[in-house]
Amino acid sequence: MEDWTYDSARDLDKDLMARLRGFPREPTMVVYALRSLAALMLRCWLKAVHRFRVNGLENLPVSGSYILIGNHSSHWDALCLTSMLPFGMRHRIFPAAAADYFFTSAPHTIFSSVFLNALPFHRRASPQQSLKICQELLRTPGNVLIIFPEGTRSATGELGSFKPGIGLLLAGSDVPVLPCAIRGAFESWPRGRRLPRLTRLEVSVGKPMRVAPKSAGKDAIRSATRELQQAVQALMEAHDERT
Repeated sequence: MEDWTYDSARDLDKDLMARLRGFPREPTMVVYALRSLAALMLRCWLKAVHRFRVNGLENLPVSGSYILIGNHSSHWDALCLTSMLPFGMRHRIFPAAAADYFFTSAPHTIFSSVFLNALPFHRRASPQQSLKICQELLRTPGNVLIIFPEGTRSATGELGSFKPGIGLLLAGSDVPVLPCAIRGAFESWPRGRRLPRLTRLEVSVGKPMRVAPKSAGKDAIRSATRELQQAVQALMEAHDERT
């Protein structure tokens, strides 16, 4: 029988809000339990009320870390992508969320860190440092990083231009990226609407892509970014043609 050792959390000296806003975090058992309960309730709600459906689940890697990217037009987007993954992975899924929006007030911080397990991304203050944290996260096998490369929710539902951050994140790595098309989210819960409409939600998952730029040069970064944007756009158009 192995001997047990006990080490206190490294962020134990910080107050609660500072711990929740930090990353990586060391959650308590209460946080794990609340997140599991929230994930279960969300999956039941999506399935029963929004007839949530996912196409292309067979494309998900069975091992290693990977990145999910998708179009972004609604708060549903991150919730749909996290809910389509196996329930057992719920503590290894990290949606990148804008720190200046999701980690400012106490209610937003608690929801984002406890229930969503979001990674605070400082898109204005220190984006390079946030990219390094993302790269470090992906070095641990079994982690899933969710990123919306448009950087903000679309006001029209159309796919906007991808920011170069996704290309910078991939530079020098071999992490697979899976493009996703999220449909129905804009119609249900667009920007500015307080409560969602009870419309159908659907996600299409594309095949893993390895488009890491061979250099950190601007042209290589732009090329990789453009290729990923085209993949998401193609999935969106393919979905719309089917329906």
